[in-house]
Amino acid sequence: MRSELDYRNLFNERLKRSPAGLPYAKTTLRHFALINYAVSPERLAKFVPDNHFEVARFETKKGPKVFFSVVAFLDVDFNFPRLASGIKFTFYQTNHRAYVIEKKTRQPVVWFFGTNLGSRLVQIPRCLWKIPWHYSKYDADCRFNQTSNRYEKYCYNFESDWCSGKIEIRDTGEPISVMDGFVSLDEMKLILTQPVQGFYQRLDGKLGTYQVWHKEMVCTNGISENLYFSLYEKMGLLSKAEMQHPHSIFLCPEIEFDVHLPPRVSNLQNAA
Repeated sequence: MRSELDYRNLFNERLKRSPAGLPYAKTTLRHFALINYAVSPERLAKFVPDNHFEVARFETKKGPKVFFSVVAFLDVDFNFPRLASGIKFTFYQTNHRAYVIEKKTRQPVVWFFGTNLGSRLVQIPRCLWKIPWHYSKYDADCRFNQTSNRYEKYCYNFESDWCSGKIEIRDTGEPISVMDGFVSLDEMKLILTQPVQGFYQRLDGKLGTYQVWHKEMVCTNGISENLYFSLYEKMGLLSKAEMQHPHSIFLCPEIEFDVHLPPRVSNLQNAA
């Protein structure tokens, strides 16, 4: 088991800007919401491939739990600085991810169920890299008050055959603190806000992976007013009623991201 110092050191390591290759992408994420759910380990484990990963377990007041998240944001000026910096794209995106441990390295990483993307350009990464991204129609109304440093309104609606969703959140304006299940703020931020490597099942069935980098997020606590995600109802992971009661919600008005490209087939694919 890691100590608080271990979590701090690992968190600091992840804050170091890692070298990016020629085709990396830069983007600014606005209206970033991290909606975290806690469920029993057996409920989530069947959706995570156990040959290379195990669900990350946390002791809470309600017993051992595992976490997964809906991550909603607006990509602003997504571009490729070293290839075509003048060509920029803006689109809505919603990631669906579970928090897992990579068995070989024992590092906390994320397993992606898939992604909603509000741009027809989604067909490019689907064809090139077989990423499980799905075109979605978005209707959003997010109003951030710079004076009060909080959202006056935070609302997303998106529709797709893969997953449709509704997100209505009230911003408390209060900074995040240690939530149930975590021993320290550093551990919570490391696991929930700073997972720099993700894995997923490609559309061709192979194991895919990619990496990102970003600075430490400055977040406030949000409260659920209305949440629904058809994906989790179809999976049997959450009921409609359970979706209304997430473990926690973190809001961040803006954060810059580096995305290391291209996504690739993981070297775990051929590991014994």
